[in-house]
This record gives sequence, C-alpha cells and structure tokens, in this order.
Amino acid sequence: MFSSRARLDSTPNRIAEVISHRRASGAGLIDLTASNPTTCGLDYPHAQIGEALAIGALSPYQPEPLGIASAREAVAAHLRSRGESATATDVAITASTSEAYGYLFKLLADPGDQVVTARPAYPLLEHLAQSESLAIAQFPLARDGRWHLDVDALAGSIGPRTRAVALVHPNNPTGSYLTLAELREVAGLCAARGIALISDEVFHDYPIEARAGAARSAADYDLPCLTFSLGGLSKSAGMPHLKLGWIRVGGPQELRVNALRGLEAIGDDFLAVATPVQVALPRLFEIGATVRDRIRARTRLSLIALRQILSAEKSIEVLPVEGGWSAVVRVPRIVADEDLALALVEYFGVIIHPGYFFDFESDGWLVVSLLSPQEDIEEGARPIAELVAVLAAP
Repeated sequence: MFSSRARLDSTPNRIAEVISHRRASGAGLIDLTASNPTTCGLDYPHAQIGEALAIGALSPYQPEPLGIASAREAVAAHLRSRGESATATDVAITASTSEAYGYLFKLLADPGDQVVTARPAYPLLEHLAQSESLAIAQFPLARDGRWHLDVDALAGSIGPRTRAVALVHPNNPTGSYLTLAELREVAGLCAARGIALISDEVFHDYPIEARAGAARSAADYDLPCLTFSLGGLSKSAGMPHLKLGWIRVGGPQELRVNALRGLEAIGDDFLAVATPVQVALPRLFEIGATVRDRIRARTRLSLIALRQILSAEKSIEVLPVEGGWSAVVRVPRIVADEDLALALVEYFGVIIHPGYFFDFESDGWLVVSLLSPQEDIEEGARPIAELVAVLAAP
C-alpha cells in the first residue's frame, strides 16, 4: 500500500535505545549532539521576535510563488551585508533549506536520476533525495591536514543520470569551506557535463578557523554552470522554529531565467512560506545578528574547552574547525565507533555522534556539537578522554 519513500521502519538504533532507557530510568544525560540553538541555553530576544511577528500577522495573505518582494529583498540585503552582490530577482523564498532541496530536485531531475555529494556528510540529503525518488552517489573528501575536495573522485562518481552535484559549504560535519579554486574546478566540471551545482551554505555565517582562500557564496561568482546557493533563518539567524529558507540562483543568464521560471511554477503548487514570517523578515535579520553573534561566541568557547580537555589524552585529536557548529574528533581505532558511543551513554550518560552517522569510511571518528553549553562540553569531554585512555592503554 505504501511507497518506498514513506520510510515506515522506525526501529531505533542501538544508541537511541540506550538513550531512551537511560531517560526512562531518570538518569542524567549530557548531550554533546545538540543542534537546536533554541534549546541550548542561549539568550534569545523573545520579545523583539514576538513584536516582529505580530506586525507580520496583521498583514494580508500574499500568495507569491517566489516569495513576497520585501522578503526576497531582505535576503539579498543579508547576503550583501557579508560582501556579496545579490539582487532580489535571483532569490526564491522557501519554507526551509530542506524544502529548497525538494524544489531543486523537482526542477532538475526525474525519478531514477542521480545527485552526487561528498562524504562525510549529514545524512539528511539522502532522505530528501529518496523522497523525490532520486539516487545519491557519494565521493570521499580528501584530507591532508585539512579536508578538501578531490575533483577526480567527484568526476568519477558522475554518471549518465547525474543531474546535480550538491556540496555543503562549509561541510557538515568537517567544517571545511570550499576554496575558490575548488569551486571553479567543480563548476567547470558541471558545465562540461551539463549538470547543476547546488551549494548548501547554511553554516556560511559561522567561520571559526577558516583559512585564506575560502570561497564566498557559489552563486556570487560568474560560474559557467547553473548554480544554486541555499541558506535559511534556521542557521543564519538561529531561528529554526520560524521556517524560512532561500535559494539564490546563479550561472549563465538563460539558464538562470529558466530556473527561476521553473521554481516559480513549483512554488505556486505549494505556497508554503507563512506570510507573517516573510513580512517580518527584514526585522528578523536585524534581530538574528545578535543571536548569530551569541552562537559564534558559544562555538568558539566550546571548541577551546573541548581541545583543552581532550588534549590530555595524546591519542585523541580534535581536528581544525574552519566553520560550522561541529567538531570532528579523531580517536584510536580500538573498538567500533558505535561501541564507544554506546559505552559513553551507558556508563557516563554522554551522548556523542559516532562517525558512521556521517558516513565516515572507517572507525576512529566522533562528532561533537559546539552548540552545547561550555559546562556540558567540559563535563562530557572528560569521560571521552578517560575512556579512550583506558582502551588505548597497552
């Protein structure tokens, strides 16, 4: 009766089961996987957000498929504030970045077609592609002191039914930004193969240890392929509950015009973005700057605390974090990452992500959220160092 896209199997994995049992027993948990900024103890200007939305709630319904003009201009103004040359005419408003992917998959691909992306990667993209009856092909990022794009590996993963390359800039969880040289290589490859480039830039506003040469938004360059840059309030303003994202379209003029025409037709079928949030968007961006600053301060302090504690165990390495909200931790490959994560929950009440969650190719990788409060980082990192030290002992 149900399609394969429904994903009806909700059987919890082993880690989720242990977490559930521990919660049911009333035992405490230290969550180092937190990704929702509204529940991480940050000081939010709730009254200002409420006032902005109240004004929007009084506005009449405006069913604009690409978003109302003031919202599109607000996004363009936000992008210009970080040094880009965005115009409202190249912006489409969506209800979220996830919905933006859905629109683009409908625009670019037919059922059975393929999207190529890098790994390690956040697992959501695979689910979104499956929801559109598309296949995902992955290629590995290379690492030689920093994570970087292997263009040859990317080229080898492109097949006859590939319709787009989707890259996260900066990557989640590695935090690595695309360099301008990498971006131009990918764009040249996409143009030669007649496919589009999707650049997911939700964490672009959160540099931490970014190196010189990091590219701006992909759609901000004069690239030879059709290009889409994605963003949203969830990360840029720390407001995931307000549900608004955007697509900025770049690339050759004719392709850009046709893409926006297609996005308008798709958007007209859904009209998913609430008018009050769109009307309030200019003010929400102003308020969001304060929230963004608080998140930046939190992630930097969390990274310092994580490094200070884990460096006590010489076999552990906290990798450089160019940007984003996560830190990748390298540990000895003594036990499976899942077993290590299970032990941390069961014996210490510490929740971390094992590397396989992000499609790391081998054991020896953990991922920690830098959104976690500093006291949680400090309390949760010590058991990681202690457990690894015991396991690594001769």
